[in-house]
Amino acid sequence: MEGRKRQYLEAMGIPVWTQRRRAGPEAAESPGERDSVAQMDWSALATAVAACTACELHRTRTQTVFGTGDVQAQWMVIGEAPGADEDRQGEPFVGRAGRLLNAMLHAIGLQREQVYIANILKCRPPNNRDPRFEEVECCEPFLQRQIQLVEPRVILAVGRIAAQSLLKTVTPIGQLRGQRHRLPGCQIPVVVTYHPAYLLRSPQQKRRAWEDLCLARSVVEDSG
Repeated sequence: MEGRKRQYLEAMGIPVWTQRRRAGPEAAESPGERDSVAQMDWSALATAVAACTACELHRTRTQTVFGTGDVQAQWMVIGEAPGADEDRQGEPFVGRAGRLLNAMLHAIGLQREQVYIANILKCRPPNNRDPRFEEVECCEPFLQRQIQLVEPRVILAVGRIAAQSLLKTVTPIGQLRGQRHRLPGCQIPVVVTYHPAYLLRSPQQKRRAWEDLCLARSVVEDSG
């Protein structure tokens, strides 16, 4: 296993292991399958996600949570994983956290329909536990293709796990905030902020989240 991946796993408290390919329809994706994902249009991609059995999460999901919003948006919001409400409704960021996200977007002059919203994972982890490294890895080609199709001017990484997964880092979220990052392998800017669910528990951090939103807005304005 590559050193960076090993460091990432250990920092998240995940045992280091090597994934073994399984026979049958639940086998891990081959390089050829990953390449095919990179050629899919929106319809084919949504179909592939709905049928995915690449990791164990397909056994416990109600449905996959693909993504929603403007497929030509300037802003792309990426969170961690579906929760119980998202698993039931098939849409990311619903419930209390979703309403707060809508309010955050509204505060900077955006409606939910004007951005594209997705998650690192397309299936809900049982009991809302943190995503495991191998689960993130299985979903990564789908998210990468969504990013390629949207071509946003900025990605707002919402929460620690989303930020660390996108940026391939173990740096704490407090140190990732307040900066313009670049998505590895391309030039798309990434701005990191707190997850709305965290802000509901820690409302004193809302001012910092507002600063992050203002930074993301300035990134978009600068790119215009």
